[in-house]
Amino acid sequence: MKPKFISEVTCPKCGHRETETMPEDACQYFYECKNCKAMLKPRHGDCCVFCSYGDTPSG
Repeated sequence: MKPKFISEVTCPKCGHRETETMPEDACQYFYECKNCKAMLKPRHGDCCVFCSYGDTPSG
């Protein structure tokens, strides 16, 4: 059984937190905040939104 990669994403605009499952085979470049609908993308130097805004960076 493969582990599921879970991360809590925090929106930098409104502070909303949402627990999400990270994809295992790709970087997720865009993420829409479920509260304020802001479209998040990685900060400069990060490969995905989980590295920038998640509590568990992707590998």
